[in-house]
Amino acid sequence: MSDDQDMTDDTLEKAEKLAPVCDNIVQPFQLEISALRGREVRLGSVLDDILGPHDYPLPVAHLVAETIMVTLLLSSMLKYEGIFTLQASGDGPIKMLVADVTSDGVVRGCASYDPERLEHAREQLGALKTTESAQNHLAQYLGKGHIAFTVDQAGGGAADRYQGIVELKGSSMVDCVQHYFQQSEQIGTGIKMAVGRRGEHWRAGAIMLQHMPEDQKNPQAGAGNMREDDWRRAMILLDTCTETELLDPKLHRNDLLLRLFHEESVRVYDALPMRQGCRCNPQKVEKILRQMPEDELEYMAEEGVISMHCEFCASDYTFDLATLDKSEGAVVDKL
Repeated sequence: MSDDQDMTDDTLEKAEKLAPVCDNIVQPFQLEISALRGREVRLGSVLDDILGPHDYPLPVAHLVAETIMVTLLLSSMLKYEGIFTLQASGDGPIKMLVADVTSDGVVRGCASYDPERLEHAREQLGALKTTESAQNHLAQYLGKGHIAFTVDQAGGGAADRYQGIVELKGSSMVDCVQHYFQQSEQIGTGIKMAVGRRGEHWRAGAIMLQHMPEDQKNPQAGAGNMREDDWRRAMILLDTCTETELLDPKLHRNDLLLRLFHEESVRVYDALPMRQGCRCNPQKVEKILRQMPEDELEYMAEEGVISMHCEFCASDYTFDLATLDKSEGAVVDKL
């Protein structure tokens, strides 16, 4: 679909003939009658690219995928040039979940966990079976902690950095995010999300709806667009969306929106493509090492070799301690 178009049965039918079903996108849309803005996220191969190198246990992989999806939903609602990061930290067997996405659509994610504690938690939860479900046990796996959202503007200083922090609360990542918006942003937010495997491949789908700012509402919708009835109706319609629909690789994203909100006058905008990528490289790792004290480098080295591992992409780097350039003034880059 081209930018800024109303969807009707005719326009959708024409679009389906021209545009193939595609994954790895963020689809912005708007419900004209209810004055709500939304995002639909569909991921396929990107999740395989991110999760494949790690061989995470099933609940860890599931939660990393959920973290990535929430990151894409939230970041797509903001206007920024830089990096949006979501990080969940707790005292449970899964210590940390983190995902970030650049403003041009490069996404990555990873997790840190204690294998022994995780296995014990899975036994307690009866989660050793390999069946998939949209339900998970975030609270039990992460324990008590917090979730943080950070926006780092490209080339900006501390004044250009925004961060929101909220307590981990609820049984899923979606619950935590909705709690954040209710407590901190006071913006009505509804999210429906599914993550799972289809055969050997991971898939994920999500839809988020939010109230629109007053200056973005469609005046043609009339005063009724502010009624609570509109919000409740939209939430009821969103709740009818099934896990099967969200994960179906053959169901076009616009077709799903039309199924759910055909009476709400759906307007779709250009989809934003997503791809897996990591910002680590040998030059950046070497710069980091060159800034470290010599005694720390010697402590890290084994038989004169320093080994570094990127938790995001699972890349390994090795450096010869004797040949590391320790020139002064090197700038440290974040991985």
